[in-house]
Amino acid sequence: MCTSSGGCEIEAIHEESVERARAGMPPEEQLFELAELFKVIGDSTRIRILKAIEIQELCVCDIAYLLNMTQSAISHQLRVLKQAKLVKSRREGKTVFYAPDDDHVRMIIDQGLDHICHIYGEETE
Repeated sequence: MCTSSGGCEIEAIHEESVERARAGMPPEEQLFELAELFKVIGDSTRIRILKAIEIQELCVCDIAYLLNMTQSAISHQLRVLKQAKLVKSRREGKTVFYAPDDDHVRMIIDQGLDHICHIYGEETE
């Protein structure tokens, strides 16, 4: 029986349920890496950068102008995103353009936005 505080009054464990949950859990190392990924994504500037380059491949100058930030600040954030393998770059002459590394990055951001819209009853764009 569960208490009003969400705890259980008895020590009996639903062994089958626990074993099913244990069998479905990813390895601890993967969960740690997932937490690290969410730490990187958990910055509003980085989310804005990821959303912008999802829509259109952009260079540092364009991103800085779009987000009303310095090129230095954008470069720093792009470096963090690149180290996390969330962003890829390509050089065209002297200009470096940035885009999401793969569709997983797009899906993570879009699913997150869908969830926020669902919670607050807003429409997705």
